[in-house]
Amino acid sequence: MSPVRVLVFAKAPAPGRVKTRLIPALGEGGAARLAGLMLDRALGQALAAGVGPVELCASPAFDHPHWADRVLPDGVGTSDQGGGDLGARMGQAAERSLRTKRPVLLMGTDCPALTARHLRAAAAALRDHEAALIPARDGGYVLLGLRAFHSCLFRQVPWGTAGVARLTRARMAALGWRVWTGPRLADIDRPRDLGRLPEALGLDLRFGLPPDGA
Repeated sequence: MSPVRVLVFAKAPAPGRVKTRLIPALGEGGAARLAGLMLDRALGQALAAGVGPVELCASPAFDHPHWADRVLPDGVGTSDQGGGDLGARMGQAAERSLRTKRPVLLMGTDCPALTARHLRAAAAALRDHEAALIPARDGGYVLLGLRAFHSCLFRQVPWGTAGVARLTRARMAALGWRVWTGPRLADIDRPRDLGRLPEALGLDLRFGLPPDGA
């Protein structure tokens, strides 16, 4: 089986433009710093998985000034996410990779709990499954692996809602696909999620985390 291409989707960690739901808790600078830390971790785990080439799908394109201070690890390629909603951008990237007969793992940077071990398991599952999915606790997903393509997985999906993973699985079932499903993991999207960061990142971020239940 061909190596699996890992596509990491990320916005430039520019203050005021990223992790905006965390700005009330962290401020614009803190939210951007956290986004940068999670990007670094996601790329590091993708490389550590050793399943194939790693590509940062950047928004805006990596030559934009918002990326000027960001140094990528050796071995990470870049591409432009392009236009359209999240589904259109993911679909275009997945189809581009799959045209080369190379299976693909699509992931973001919002889930520090997603590790190289999870990526290796998903990549291995694509040997005898058409798709691999690691759901998020909020109803979305943190990783989507494909060795076949169908546009229905990316069109008319209510991104950012609790029904994304359920709808995606239903559409895969309608296609007759075999789907490997990993453990549910937690995204870091809202202030109440920040309490998971020290364990997930192995860092004391000193962000002044909000009280439990905030």
